[in-house]
Amino acid sequence: MKKIHILGIVVIAVAIGVIFTSLQSSATYSDFTEAGANPETEYHVVGKLNKTVPVQYDPKINADQCSFMMYDNKGIEKKVILHKSVPQDIQKSEQIVLIGKMNGDVFEAEEILMKCPSKYNDGKPKV
Repeated sequence: MKKIHILGIVVIAVAIGVIFTSLQSSATYSDFTEAGANPETEYHVVGKLNKTVPVQYDPKINADQCSFMMYDNKGIEKKVILHKSVPQDIQKSEQIVLIGKMNGDVFEAEEILMKCPSKYNDGKPKV
């Protein structure tokens, strides 16, 4: 075999390996019920913050942890422990995506993505 053929085979093998690794590590969108059924698997849970319950955060105790209550898209409410400080404008968020795992009856999130309301409505800024 020529060196170019060997190099081509190696490149194809690496590409296949990268594809399988990315497919295996990708998390799926879910709800609290499915995440609770598979606590060893990381999920993206989409939902809304329960704004009637205050966000708990005390930087004197742990600056990298806050907790709050959230409803998933099926209306199930769970306590969430976020292993980060309180995100700015969490109270204004329309929708939240949490990335993490269930631990008993609590969802432990490593990452949070928030959809906040737009500053613009029909091309006109809100006042």
